[in-house]
Amino acid sequence: MSDSMSPEAAQALVPALRATIREAATLALPFYQAGRQTGARVWSKSGGSPVTEADVAVDTFLKVRLSALLPRAAWLSEETSDDALRLKADLVWIVDPIDGTRAFMSGHPDWSIAVALLAAGQPVLGFVHAPVTDTFYEAAAGAGATRNGQPIGVSGQREIEGARVTGPKPMLERLARGAARDGVQPDLVTVERIPSLALRVVRVAEGSVDVGLVSPNARDWDLAGADLILREAGGSVCDLQGQPTTYNRPDPVHGELAAVSHGLRDAVVAAVGTR
Repeated sequence: MSDSMSPEAAQALVPALRATIREAATLALPFYQAGRQTGARVWSKSGGSPVTEADVAVDTFLKVRLSALLPRAAWLSEETSDDALRLKADLVWIVDPIDGTRAFMSGHPDWSIAVALLAAGQPVLGFVHAPVTDTFYEAAAGAGATRNGQPIGVSGQREIEGARVTGPKPMLERLARGAARDGVQPDLVTVERIPSLALRVVRVAEGSVDVGLVSPNARDWDLAGADLILREAGGSVCDLQGQPTTYNRPDPVHGELAAVSHGLRDAVVAAVGTR
């Protein structure tokens, strides 16, 4: 861990960070309507993706509170203009105020608030909170991962045959084709796609999903907190060469990725990488 953030110092932030994220959720929940369109104001960002007043409210709240909690940390989030000063910072908050905005807007429960703290480019704290179900995933580097305070770990699945998989259909089809033996594709259990990438990753960490595939153009804020939770649970988010994901680069955009246990990583990477 970075000289400027010891394990003890990171752990000391956990109670206040947990409370802050829970408070942030109370700003978003009044705009969420289960099974119905949100009552929040909605507009489009420059790239065409939607943003709601709830995204902005949560982002603003977290920026104020987390900056006060750790003033020397830089900031990178989905709803704040990027500041290149983060590239020279040892400590960086990476935040997605609402991961799965379209799910939030349509009344689907799978949206989350995702927060990570990087030290020397590596996540040392990771939090993913699903407000609708009041489910809280968290991890500190070297201290394991938990779901609502209980330890979690990846599944014991070691073969693609029979694996529970989720992600974009083209990548799932490539996984099946690439894992075929003698022309016979493996029998996969397809899990309904999880719109929040952070939740997709932590469900691999908790063992309810074996393989979570991620299409190109995910951002640091979608992944960093959940990735640490998965690392602490016995897996990782890797590219299709099996390399771990890196964060706080000049362009925080990623290519195709796989969230998977260490035991399944090589087989999944080899299969999905097959065109």
